[in-house]
Amino acid sequence: MSTATVTSKGQITIPAAVRAALGLDAGSRIEFVEIEKGKYAIVPATSPVLALKGMLRKPAMPVTIESMNEAIASQGAKAR
Repeated sequence: MSTATVTSKGQITIPAAVRAALGLDAGSRIEFVEIEKGKYAIVPATSPVLALKGMLRKPAMPVTIESMNEAIASQGAKAR
């Protein structure tokens, strides 16, 4: 069993064997998933792009490139 210590900043170092088993590299994101009260699993936060399909519904009316460019230009002018 691998262990880690929580620092005063709330950070931990994931042991090398656990990082290797999960396929984690520097910059990888992880999720803490509650599996039962008081117990969590650490899982890599990786999802294929196809998992995003269907997240957003299609607009009722298609938006033209011209209207998108106008919206971008008007919002950009407000930001200045």
